[in-house]
Amino acid sequence: MKQLNVRLDDSIHQALEQRAEAAGMSLPDYARKVLAEEADERRERFLTAAAHFAQAWAPAFEAEFGPYPKEAARPGTADAA
Repeated sequence: MKQLNVRLDDSIHQALEQRAEAAGMSLPDYARKVLAEEADERRERFLTAAAHFAQAWAPAFEAEFGPYPKEAARPGTADAA
């Protein structure tokens, strides 16, 4: 097993600690999970395909079900701004 040491700004460290706590994880476990997800090619391919699907089929979904309510947008997305 390899070890990785990374220096973080205080604000980034605090944000990661908050996310780890919200997930019920220690910071090292949370960081390991996030890095493993980023290294997973299948996840990257899935996210790319999902983005393409959403862009291609958004008009059909909106025509069938109406527009996505802006107040329901997830925090951190462009729609949430």
